[in-house]
Amino acid sequence: MDQGNSTEVKVLHSYDGIQEYDNPLPSWWKWVFVITMAVSPFYLLYFHIGAPGRSVDEMYQASLTENTKKQYAEIGDLAADQATMIKYLKDPKWVGVGQSIFKANCVSCHGSDGGGNVGPNLCDDNYKHIKALPDIIKVLNEGVGAGAMPAWATRFSHKNDIILVSVYVASLRGSKPASPKAPDGSPIAVWPIE
Repeated sequence: MDQGNSTEVKVLHSYDGIQEYDNPLPSWWKWVFVITMAVSPFYLLYFHIGAPGRSVDEMYQASLTENTKKQYAEIGDLAADQATMIKYLKDPKWVGVGQSIFKANCVSCHGSDGGGNVGPNLCDDNYKHIKALPDIIKVLNEGVGAGAMPAWATRFSHKNDIILVSVYVASLRGSKPASPKAPDGSPIAVWPIE
């Protein structure tokens, strides 16, 4: 052992020629741990138990809502009609907004690619409650199947959310999901393009 080193290292055990040493932790590690333990109750009180709006999730949701309001200021309040859906079906930016809403709310039932899970396949030509584009909005607003498909009208923060997710659902038709569910419902006519 080095004579210039003031810390003494003790050998705790020796098995089969392998020695286990009792090396002390660096003091800065100990102090970081002590400071973390001292600060954690205040952090917990401020961000998790304190006033509403302080948790990381609540701050994220607030900034997400603010960003959505700014995006929707570009287009205003959308009409829940076929002409609006056709217009936004042609705009990849807004189809992408609908996709993000779909991924946040609809994946558990319809699968990440719309191929169906508990809910029906949205990519084929068979539909149960839909005959025309605006019917998608109606199903989302009111729900169907005695709650199997819940009514989303009160769950979204803005009416445009339902219209844009409906546009995304309409855009899924004809796509090829990884593992599609069997067709459910009856075939309907193709979506109009104008």
